[in-house]
Amino acid sequence: MIKELMHDPLFLAGKSEIATKEDLQVAKDLLDTLMAHKESCVGMAANMIGVHKRIIAFLDESGRIPTHTVMLNPEIIKKNGEYNTEEGCLSLLGGPRKCKRYKTIKVQYQTLEMQMRTKNFIGWTAQIIQHEVDHCNGVLI
Repeated sequence: MIKELMHDPLFLAGKSEIATKEDLQVAKDLLDTLMAHKESCVGMAANMIGVHKRIIAFLDESGRIPTHTVMLNPEIIKKNGEYNTEEGCLSLLGGPRKCKRYKTIKVQYQTLEMQMRTKNFIGWTAQIIQHEVDHCNGVLI
């Protein structure tokens, strides 16, 4: 189900809790909401739809065919190649803001089947994931 976007910076600054299999509907709602905004948004975290759970959905361009991916409990466990950039966010009013990102990251996460995975990401997809994991950690750009 497509959900309303959260714009309250105090809510968005709160840290998210570990997601469990009971939160799979939140993951589906998050993906539905991202798809509804896909023309202007490439990633979302559950707090952007009003739920403090560690769930992200994003456009994954790491494979041959771009797909939308959902991760539960993502943690960036390695990062390399620091650079400065600017990013915008559907939840925050105003234009792009300056931030620091990394060219390559290694992420540990759970799939929708609650299986643990570790995967490396580079470039644009890595940047999107970093933005959404920041949301899970209560970090606003």
